[in-house]
Amino acid sequence: MYAVIQTGGKQYRVAEGTTLKIEKLELGAGDSVEFDKVLMVQSGDSIKVGQPFVEGGKVTATVVSQGRHKKVRIIKFRRRKHHMKQMGHRQYYTEIQITGISA
Repeated sequence: MYAVIQTGGKQYRVAEGTTLKIEKLELGAGDSVEFDKVLMVQSGDSIKVGQPFVEGGKVTATVVSQGRHKKVRIIKFRRRKHHMKQMGHRQYYTEIQITGISA
C-alpha cells in the first residue's frame, strides 16, 4: 500500500514505514503530524485518484528530527571582467517516518 501526498509545494510517494525529508515543519522530535492532501492511494489492485484530493484520505507520520541539507554552492562568474561571486545555501528540513495510510 502506498500513497502520494503533497506538502511544502512538492509531491512525495510514501509507504508505511518509509522515512523521508520534507520542507521544514514547526514541530519537535516525536510529535505526530497528519497529511490530508492525499493525491492518490493504492491498495492491492485498487487505485483511488483524487480530483484533486482523495476524499477521506489521510497519512499519519511522526517527526524523527529537524536538520539542514548539505550546502549548495552558487558561483556567479563573468569571464574577462574580473568578477566572481560565491554564495552558499543550506535548506532546512524535517525528517518524518510514515506510520499509517488510510483512505
